[in-house]
Amino acid sequence: MQKKTVRDLAADEIRGKRALVRVDFNVPLDEHCHVSDDTRIRAAIPTLEYLLERGARVVLLSHLGRPKGKPEAKYSLDPVCGALSALLPGRNVIFVESTDTDEAMKATHALKEGEVLLLENTRFLPGEEKNDEVLSRQLAELGDFYVNDAFGTAHRAHSSTEGIARHLKPAVAGLLMQKELDYLHGALENPARPFVAILGGSKISGKIDVISALLPKVDALLIGGAMACTFYKALELETGTSLVEPDRVDMAADLIDESGSLLILPHDATVAPSIAEGDKARAVSRENIPADMAMLDIGPRSAESYTRAILSAKTVLWNGPMGVFETSPFDKGTRAIADAMAQATAKGATTIVGGGDSAAAVEQAGLSSKMSHVSTGGGASLEFLEGKTLPGVDILDDR
Repeated sequence: MQKKTVRDLAADEIRGKRALVRVDFNVPLDEHCHVSDDTRIRAAIPTLEYLLERGARVVLLSHLGRPKGKPEAKYSLDPVCGALSALLPGRNVIFVESTDTDEAMKATHALKEGEVLLLENTRFLPGEEKNDEVLSRQLAELGDFYVNDAFGTAHRAHSSTEGIARHLKPAVAGLLMQKELDYLHGALENPARPFVAILGGSKISGKIDVISALLPKVDALLIGGAMACTFYKALELETGTSLVEPDRVDMAADLIDESGSLLILPHDATVAPSIAEGDKARAVSRENIPADMAMLDIGPRSAESYTRAILSAKTVLWNGPMGVFETSPFDKGTRAIADAMAQATAKGATTIVGGGDSAAAVEQAGLSSKMSHVSTGGGASLEFLEGKTLPGVDILDDR
């Protein structure tokens, strides 16, 4: 970790100061506008407690949903304030329904040591996603130093993630940001071996750069999900009504040629006429996918083979489900991967789940606590794995 973190700040840089913290409270709300999954809020608590225990006056910025640069009641952070209060017992947590106003500014100055102020959704501001210079300066005035703990948005150069750090110093990483980067960087640069990566999801187009970046580093790269069908097409196999990206077939063929024996495709597939017809699901070898059916999960032989590979590894990185994990019986492959990773963790392996659908699947299986690390940022994890610079990290102060 070459960037400064909150741990690098001196006591007098924290006590009594307004800590302006960019968190990722982009959490799901149910039909009653209650937080239905507080994982991302819980992930920020260590940083908040660290600052509060040292006498900081904590001001929080976050986005929620995609409100298109104007206020929308359904995207208000007001419900999040209640969930945060429950996770910070004994702390005074205040919510203000604005961000770049005199009211918000006055509220930051009125905060007492050890109190928390949550400001309204940054994406209600038209300049936020444009990384507007004027807005960045206005947001910078809300604090005395800046902490970015929102790994899930670190790949976005927005006013509250990148622009603000140009005008407010010190600008440091939070404990969650540090943890995310340490795990992902460690897996890429100095993994305990064997190092096995598992990539799934529906489209190869979203994972091409990750595959290319990982192949020189891994001992095995296991492929699952519908994206396996584009590789099957490159091998001139029947894919039935499965999702295939015709314009990526040649690229898939090149990856197969370049990878040698490192790239491993599913041996079999669970197929059905449609997702709704799970009662007609059956397992077939990859050479025998029926013309009128679609691959909706890896098959049992593949699940067993992938499980053996995971249990033989010392470092395991997983991004993307093996099938339509939200719907039974097409969740079996994804569940098998989650179970195998939990077993590998228990054996001493470092296991990393790269956010997004994979994180949701692990949470659904009740196995999040059985992994070494579950990332809070799907898109940010992918871009980091691709070797791209994350603007929200790059702008922070160097050690």
